[in-house]
Amino acid sequence: MNVTFRYGTITVVLAVIAFFSIRLPYFFTYSNLSDILNSIAIVTFVAIGVTLSLAVDGFDLSVGSTVSLTTVVAASLMIWYQMPLYVVIIFPLLIGALIGLLNAFLIIKMRIPDLLATLAMMYIIAGIQKTYAQGYTIYNNMQFPDGSKAAGKMDKTFLMLGQGEVLGIPISVILLLFFVVVVHLFLTRTKYGRQIYITGGNEEAARLSGIKVKKVRMFAYMASGVFAAIGGLLFASRVGSGQIDAGAPLLMEAVAAAFVGFSVFGAGKPNIIGTFIGSVLIGVLVNGLTMMNVQYFAHDIVKGSVLVLALSITFYVLNRSRT
Repeated sequence: MNVTFRYGTITVVLAVIAFFSIRLPYFFTYSNLSDILNSIAIVTFVAIGVTLSLAVDGFDLSVGSTVSLTTVVAASLMIWYQMPLYVVIIFPLLIGALIGLLNAFLIIKMRIPDLLATLAMMYIIAGIQKTYAQGYTIYNNMQFPDGSKAAGKMDKTFLMLGQGEVLGIPISVILLLFFVVVVHLFLTRTKYGRQIYITGGNEEAARLSGIKVKKVRMFAYMASGVFAAIGGLLFASRVGSGQIDAGAPLLMEAVAAAFVGFSVFGAGKPNIIGTFIGSVLIGVLVNGLTMMNVQYFAHDIVKGSVLVLALSITFYVLNRSRT
């Protein structure tokens, strides 16, 4: 069982790829594999944020709404206000950090349980983004209710983030792989990363060992908000508009990827490489099912089943090891 736990998820990913490669002649091609990585870039950034909150024994349910808010804000800064590119990028990231800070305040200072605090923030942020956008998708030269039109357009350089390529590799994939490596090294090779895991493993022991657990948890939630904001920026860049509720479907996929990652290489805890592989598994499933013309509304059944399987293996082995 330990071998199954350690390599089970990797085996499942390889088996799924092999199955689709046999059934679909165009599945295992550079173009399609690149499309899969490109398709999971946004959800993986969101999942990295969820993973960081899980690492401190928390849970951030507000990431999907954060994606939605930062998507419409980024689009509005260009289309409504004609702001320069650096403002378009920095301001949504600051919004993400602020949302994380508010989550941390409710959880650490007000002592509201993580799930309840971030659930409340999820609804508040969702309401704010709808109110801000007045219920409309923000697009180039959009018409306002009074009959006037917005003067701005989406910045072409900004659109390159989600639509451009470098040497045939999507820029979003390059950004994704870069951040996966950086955050993985941060968590596993630095003192601060180890403090995150120690805090999540036993907060009281971490406090007694001199770790400032409140600051560590605050950092994790702020980082979660920032990564969700990156997902929002990429979403706006990819679709070329600010769609309301853009991040709503991403929450569950991000959570699924993060929890699937628990079982990768037998980690038994939140980890970035596992989260990335979890995202790849979900992306491969969706891509293969789509190519097989399976109706889109059946995709959630498959994704949910994979999550149940991964969680069952993970917690069964973890509970056995503790007894």
